Amino acid sequence: MRKRPLERNVADLAPADSIVTPYDFVHLVTYWRLLDADSEGADWREVSRIVLRIDPAREPHHARQVYDSHLARAKWMTEVGYKYLLRGDIPGLH
Repeated sequence: MRKRPLERNVADLAPADSIVTPYDFVHLVTYWRLLDADSEGADWREVSRIVLRIDPAREPHHARQVYDSHLARAKWMTEVGYKYLLRGDIPGLH
């Protein structure tokens, strides 16, 4: 199956840095999709399968870890990280 251009493979853990990282910048669409699903009350297993492309039936611990980590980072982006984006302050992208 061919990947859509905006989809990216995700790491086991999202960054925990106090600044926006190149990884964050590349995964903005993933973060947006996670936030949308969360706001609609979607089941994390469905989101894991569709957005993160991890089968929670086969890898329940891994799927949950990746989901929790990336959703937390997505929320951080809405509270803190967006300020870096507005300033264009993203290390490694210049």
